[in-house]
Formats: sequence, C-alpha cells, structure tokens
Amino acid sequence: MSDSNPNSPADPTPAHSREQPEPHEEQNFPSLLLLFLCSLLIFGSALYLQRYSGGFDPLVYNEEVQGRGGPAGGATAAVDPVAAGKKLYALNCVTCHQATGAGLPGTYPPLAGSDWVNGNEDAIVRILIHGLSGPVTVNGVTYNSAAMPAFGPLGSNWKDEKIAYVLTYIRQEWGNQSPEVTKETVARIRAATADRAKAWAAAELAEFHPAK
Repeated sequence: MSDSNPNSPADPTPAHSREQPEPHEEQNFPSLLLLFLCSLLIFGSALYLQRYSGGFDPLVYNEEVQGRGGPAGGATAAVDPVAAGKKLYALNCVTCHQATGAGLPGTYPPLAGSDWVNGNEDAIVRILIHGLSGPVTVNGVTYNSAAMPAFGPLGSNWKDEKIAYVLTYIRQEWGNQSPEVTKETVARIRAATADRAKAWAAAELAEFHPAK
C-alpha cells in the first residue's frame, strides 16, 4: 500500500501539475479604426484650411494692409490701398523699377516723378491691364529695351482691386501726389478694352497722354 500522507510534496511531473490557463492571443489595434482616424484627421485639416486659409492671399494676413481695429461684428476690415499696393509692388515691380521708383537708366523708366504715372489714369490702367511694348518716352527720355508685362487677362490676370492698389501706391509714393485709382475705374477700362489681345504701343495711348 502506498503512502498517502497529505503532507507529502506535490508530484512535480507534468501529468500531476496544476493545469495552466491557455494564453490568450494578443489583440492588435484594429486597422480599420486606424484608417478611420487618419481619414478623419485629413478631412478635418482640409476643412480648417478651406475656412481659415484666406484663399492663401498674402494680403489677407498682412497687418499693414488690414489696418488696426477693424469693424465690429466680424466684418472685413477696410483695406488701405497704399499699403496693399506697396506689398504688390515689392513682389512684382521692384526688380525693374527699383524700391526707390527710379528705374534703371537707359533700361527701365522711372515711376517717381513720371509724367505717365502722374498723368491721365486711363493710360496707366490700360498699360497695367494689357502691357506696353516698343519705345516709350518718360520725362523726355526714350526707353527702347524693355517691355512692360500685362497684369490683366493676357498676363498675371489680376483682379481690378489689385491693379487699383498698385497704381494708387505708385501715384502716391516717392513724392508723387496723384489721386487714388479705384477698382471701379479699372473695371470700366477693362470692359472697354475687353477685345484687345496684345500689348499697347505708346503711340496708341496718345489721346490719354498727349506729348508734352
């Protein structure tokens, strides 16, 4: 007869050892949930950009342009045309006409004190919309080598406001004291010249800029 002493040590053999629980398979993060979260993040980012990007227009978040303390109630602050024009000039015109408006002697005509800039606005609005090619005489000096690019539909396709801003800036900077050019003036001239498909020659603008 075998010894059945209850105080004897447990049989260490596997057959008599306590049964261990089966290990549970480790659960991975559901891939569908991860995909959903990524999609939600992308959608939210796109929605935010659409609502708050300001059309990626550099003028929208320019403090000089927006002015201080805009209208209450979330209304859009009035744009300072000179400040807006200065920004546009620095980005698009300064290479040729220089920050001083003096141009480059013999190559690019000056804007400071220019008889064209301070003359009839109808001439310079036409030049900005369609460009200028061929010789042009400014303050008695003839420039032959450079063409003025178009900023209307034949070129950069600026809106009326942008053309008005930059023209107002150059007509009121560097000692120039000419009146503001309005977007309504630009719109009127754009409509009147809508059929034009090439740059102006200076001679074509003689009615707006009579020879001195």
